[in-house]
Amino acid sequence: QVQLVESGGGLVQAGGSLRLSCSASGRTFSRSGMGWFRQAPGKERDFVAAISWTGGDTFYADSVKGRFTISRDSAKNTVYLQMNSLKPEDTAVYSCTAPLEVVAGSYPPRYYGMDYWGKGTLVTVSS
Repeated sequence: QVQLVESGGGLVQAGGSLRLSCSASGRTFSRSGMGWFRQAPGKERDFVAAISWTGGDTFYADSVKGRFTISRDSAKNTVYLQMNSLKPEDTAVYSCTAPLEVVAGSYPPRYYGMDYWGKGTLVTVSS
């Protein structure tokens, strides 16, 4: 059974930082892209960031570019999301997904895959 488990969410003041982790079990995603989405209260789920299987290519939503950094440790089957300069509008449930592939050269990023999802971790940014 494939499982993705997120951790690292919590309450933080505006301007603060959090680091989210997503650990996969049940199969390896070392040859697959992985990524993060978020869903704010009353809104649709939005793409946040993706990383290629090599880790050499990363993709971000415009709203987080320059503030968030996605990375991975394929040996640990884990993907991370470092979130800096957090804003109240970043408040959402953050979920990881795999596999996640981004169409090369697409803008905004067009993606596909997303066979597996974690349950999410809540990030709350207070003003």
